[in-house]
Order: sequence, then C-alpha cells, then structure tokens
Amino acid sequence: MIDYIEPLIEGINDLISNPKMIIMWIISGLLFYVGIYKKKEPLLLVPISSGILLANLPMGELIRIGGNGEPDGFLRIFQNIGMTNDLLPLLIFLGMGALTDFEPVLSNPKTLLLGAAAQIGVFAALLGALFISMTPFFDFGLLEAASIGIIGGADGPTTIFISTRMREIGNSLPLYQMSDIVGATAVAAYSYMALVPIIQPPIIRLFTTRNERRIRMDYSDKKISKRTKILFPILTIIIVSILVPDASPLISIMMFGNILRESGVVDRLAKTAQNELMNIVIILLGLSVGATMPASVFLKIETISIFILGLVSFIFATISGILLAKIMNLFLKKPINPMIGAAGVSAVPMAARVVQNEAFKEDPENYILMHAMGPNIAGVIGTATVAGVLLAIVPQLVG
Repeated sequence: MIDYIEPLIEGINDLISNPKMIIMWIISGLLFYVGIYKKKEPLLLVPISSGILLANLPMGELIRIGGNGEPDGFLRIFQNIGMTNDLLPLLIFLGMGALTDFEPVLSNPKTLLLGAAAQIGVFAALLGALFISMTPFFDFGLLEAASIGIIGGADGPTTIFISTRMREIGNSLPLYQMSDIVGATAVAAYSYMALVPIIQPPIIRLFTTRNERRIRMDYSDKKISKRTKILFPILTIIIVSILVPDASPLISIMMFGNILRESGVVDRLAKTAQNELMNIVIILLGLSVGATMPASVFLKIETISIFILGLVSFIFATISGILLAKIMNLFLKKPINPMIGAAGVSAVPMAARVVQNEAFKEDPENYILMHAMGPNIAGVIGTATVAGVLLAIVPQLVG
C-alpha cells in the first residue's frame, strides 16, 4: 500500500511546489476550446493543446531526460527525432506541396509580388524585438528576433523550422545565451492563423475604400498546361537553390510534393503525402510543439511580448500586401482588387476566404476567391524564402 501512496504524495508535492502547472492547464484548455468548439485550426491546436497538458503533469514523466538506466520520456523522444533535425516541419511541407494547386499563381504571375510584399511584416517584428531588447525587461538577441519575426508569415511549419534552427545555432555558440522560444512562437503562429477571420477584416476595411472592395477581376480562359505545372516546381527548386540555398530544404520538399501531385503517375504517393503521412506528422509535430512548453519555459514576460510582436508582424504583413496592390493599380490597365493583397500571408486558404467574404459584403456577385489564392500561395513560397534569407544572414551576424 505504501508503494502506491509514496508516488501519490510525490505528485501532490510537485504540484504544490509548481503551481504554474495549473496556469498551463488553463492555457491548454483555452486552446482546446478554440480548436474543438470554435473549430479554428483543430488539426493542429488539438495536438498542441494535448502536448501542453502532457508536458505540465506532476513529475514530468513524459518529458524527462533519460539517464541512470531510464529512457527519455515519450514526448522527449518525439522532440529528439523530429524537432532537432527539421524532419517533422519538412514532412509537413511535403504534404502541403502535394495538396497545393499552383494554377492561380501561374495564371496570374504578378500575384507573386503581393506574396512577397506581405513578408515586410517579418522584418517589422524582427526590428521590434531588437528594439524592446534595449529595455531592461527583455533580452532578445538576433536569433530570437528572427524566430519571432517569421510569425508574421502566419505559417506554422516555417515558424517551427526557423525557430528550431535558430535555437540549435544559439546553443552551439559558447557565448550566446539562447532563449527557448520554439513553443511560444509556434503557438503564436498557429493562433494567428486561426484568428485570421477576426484580425484581417477590420484592417482590410480600414485600408481600402468601398469602391476598391467592389472591384471585379476577370478570369482568364487560358488553361495552364500539364507541362507548365510540372516544369514550375522543378524550375522553382533549381532557382531557389541557386539564389537562396538556405531556403532550399523547405522549398524543395514542398515542390517535390507538388511534382507527386501534378505528374499524374504516382497517385498512391500523392494521396499518401496528402493524407496518411500528413496526418501522422501533424500528430507528432503538434505533440512535440506542445511538449516544448512546460510552465518553467513558457510563463515568462518574454512570452507575452512574443505574442504581441507576432500580432504586429501579422498586421504589417496584411497592410503591406494591400498597399502594394494599390501601388500596382497605378500602372495596370485593368485594376486588381487591393483586398487580394491581404491574402499574401501564408494562412492557406483562410486568408483568401476572408478576402472573398469581404468582397461578398460589398457585392454578392463579386467572385475573387481564385484571384486571392494566387498571393495566398505565393505567401507560402515567400515566407519560406525569407526564412532561408534569415538563416543565411543572421548566424553570420551573431557568429
């Protein structure tokens, strides 16, 4: 009987000595609520919420570091396998590539510019993180600032990819005190992806006029050939690998997934990447991300600043896309609806749907969803490319 009572007492004592665990249970519950009842990004928020809960149980058995004859905890094994070597975020990109139809981009290539403009938000948050680090309350270095900035792309896998990379780089530098913000940046990115329908509409209405929101865009009758759809991912791999080598892991694996989709001869592989593989990786990645958030790591003032800076980054990204669309209209014979610039963030397809909903409010017969998908898809490529640029430049500056 005593053998059962002693572990119980140890667990209770651990909870009493670490009351912050209860706060993390509440945070986990809030994310469960958003994912399950509000149905916002449930495929990721439910596993992440579960990981947060499991990482904040008394005694921390699931996230323990092995030794003295004991193995690593269950969730620690996931982290070691998938988040220290980029495996899980890259496999997510494989599935994204297999799910993505690039026809909206290929039929209207100028929308690539709108996806690029949205990346201004990344650098706005990066500079913001460095600015607040001048105060005595925060201690963000350039590596942490880069990890926070990428939140503005509203791309969870890219955020995890670059945050993990920056953490490993920081830990390898003997004189650099690296903060572990992988969990905070990932949850911030996925939270803002889920909140796109709430955050973007007021910004769109503020920076566009009613007449601009009513602009209709014609659809091209020109069909994109299968050859073009196959050549696009191949050429993208080559060009990005030459121009931005550090972005090639993300872009290349995404384009490989798209080749599986567009080739038409490996349907089994394409469907596996789209479904079974994607689902398994989402479970593992979500649990791993949540497990990086024990109370001792997450409940800091820096975490609040990360969420605020991430929101600033996302707002700047939305505004930048809209303003570039307005500038482009000064030179185009047929104007584009500037709202599609707001879809330049990587939240696919939520941002494009928000733009369509705003168009319907002004004109129930104004269908611009596929036009908005162009910059939306371009935003994914843009955020991954910016991640490569940061990986190429930032370590050189701190090394």
